[in-house]
Amino acid sequence: MTITLLSHEDLDFIMHIEQTSFSAPWTRKMFCDELDGNPFASLLAARNQGVIVGHVCFWVIFEELHVMNLAVHVDHRRQGVATAMMTHVIALAHEQGANVAMLEVRTSNTAAIAFYSRMGFGQIATRRAYYSNPTEDAMIMRCVDLQSENNDPLAGGVTRSRQHEVSPS
Repeated sequence: MTITLLSHEDLDFIMHIEQTSFSAPWTRKMFCDELDGNPFASLLAARNQGVIVGHVCFWVIFEELHVMNLAVHVDHRRQGVATAMMTHVIALAHEQGANVAMLEVRTSNTAAIAFYSRMGFGQIATRRAYYSNPTEDAMIMRCVDLQSENNDPLAGGVTRSRQHEVSPS
């Protein structure tokens, strides 16, 4: 698997993953706005033998990583794609000076909450009625100490060695 920059040419694949992953998916315009108009945004695609199997959008603003959107194609879930993407994103954010990561997740999305917990995130707050379709609260999660050299991904962080499992191309 490789992780590469996402481009406009990838959006048809991304839109399919997005629409099958979320009840209120991002629109093509939202992705275009991130690609073209947001200087803080980075968008990456996970590819398996050249085929896009996942995507992530994140911002690095000063010392904070904000994970805005992450999805994996239904046929490739529970195969390490999300872990590879998050490990890669955290490594990139660390290189840019980030030492804390933040994200929101639907309170009903127990699989995502468990995943982010394994990646070292913990709940810090709740945003009431944050999501629509259906209306639902968001759990705000944070991971601190991204710069630690000795974190274990299953015990609160990302190891330095795991950051190199996926080669960017």
